[in-house]
Amino acid sequence: MSFGSFSTQQHTVKAEINVVPLVDVMLVLLVIFIITAPLLTHSVKVDLPKATSNPNITKPDHVELGIKEDGSLFWNGERVTKETLAARFAIEAKKAPQPELHIKADKLTHYDHVAQVMSTAAKTGLVKIGFVTDPSFN
Repeated sequence: MSFGSFSTQQHTVKAEINVVPLVDVMLVLLVIFIITAPLLTHSVKVDLPKATSNPNITKPDHVELGIKEDGSLFWNGERVTKETLAARFAIEAKKAPQPELHIKADKLTHYDHVAQVMSTAAKTGLVKIGFVTDPSFN
């Protein structure tokens, strides 16, 4: 390194990297990491509940209600009348877990018959109502 002199020689530009600030920053970071590293090893004990991988599934029963084209009703294959339908719905609504009502209607059944059955089921307290369709029919 050359420092300023009193000579009249021509000065050339020297490209030197000043690493002192870089070393200062690195030393500060090193001190910070030395101080904080032991703090990261401390852990808090937490008592978590033990979990099992066995599923606990209680699937509710379902009631299949068939509706023919002429409006006749079939409760799980057994013919029922519209008058006894409300009483059967009330009995099923009181069960826990509540069974699902699967409505199977013929292709040519009027919607009026289906709507009456759904209304009766909703009035008696059945909330799980679904439609069963057969996609194989064209």
